[in-house]
Amino acid sequence: MIRKALHALALAAMLMVQSLPVLAVTADEQLPDPRLEARARGLSAQLRCLVCQNESIDESNADLAKDLRVLIREQITAGKSDGEIMDYLVSRYGEFVLLKPVFSTRNLVLWVTPFAVLLVAGLAAWRARRATAVAEEALTPEEQAKLKDVIGS
Repeated sequence: MIRKALHALALAAMLMVQSLPVLAVTADEQLPDPRLEARARGLSAQLRCLVCQNESIDESNADLAKDLRVLIREQITAGKSDGEIMDYLVSRYGEFVLLKPVFSTRNLVLWVTPFAVLLVAGLAAWRARRATAVAEEALTPEEQAKLKDVIGS
């Protein structure tokens, strides 16, 4: 009985969390044409809220996010393509407005750095292990026995 109640509570919580993004867009912002509204929602889901920074403008209740959602809908109504709208917003707010940054030579360092750090760390670990093995081989059997006694193994 308690288990079923917990499952129902978890399901209700998940449904509430999933419906939160819907609450950000108000009725006065929505376009009458469902196709155009879906397009606007798709675009706004790709853009970062510049106030919240961890949410898309589609999910954010910030005033700036609302202004950007209205701007997107105005541009769609004016007949602009998705690419033109995104280019306009990037030219106005910079690439930071994109939730998924574009791979380019300007931000190559951002894409390559994590892999370079992993590679350097792996090489350092390999060299440290190799140096330890070489150091242990350089010990005489008496020194190795003393080392084992000191370490306690």
